Amino acid sequence: MKVTPHVARNTRRTGGSAIDGRTTRHGGYATSQRRRKCIEQCFGWGKTIGPIRQVMVRGLDKVDQLLTLTMAAYNLTRLRSLAALRPQFA
Repeated sequence: MKVTPHVARNTRRTGGSAIDGRTTRHGGYATSQRRRKCIEQCFGWGKTIGPIRQVMVRGLDKVDQLLTLTMAAYNLTRLRSLAALRPQFA
């Protein structure tokens, strides 16, 4: 099927990594790992700062609303930091 797994390489494990060089040598693997880090940062922020570590609502609709609101707040914080990096022109 020519599908590459989206798992991280663990070189510090005693038996070595479960992912060998045949997988990690492709450019798509590096791209996948960069994308994965972005996604993990979003959910990490939502669990650390946002309220999604232990959800206090019941029902899929309410949990979906909470997740959407949390990710919208994360996007606003990212926009604030990205706007600070952008050069201001007069």
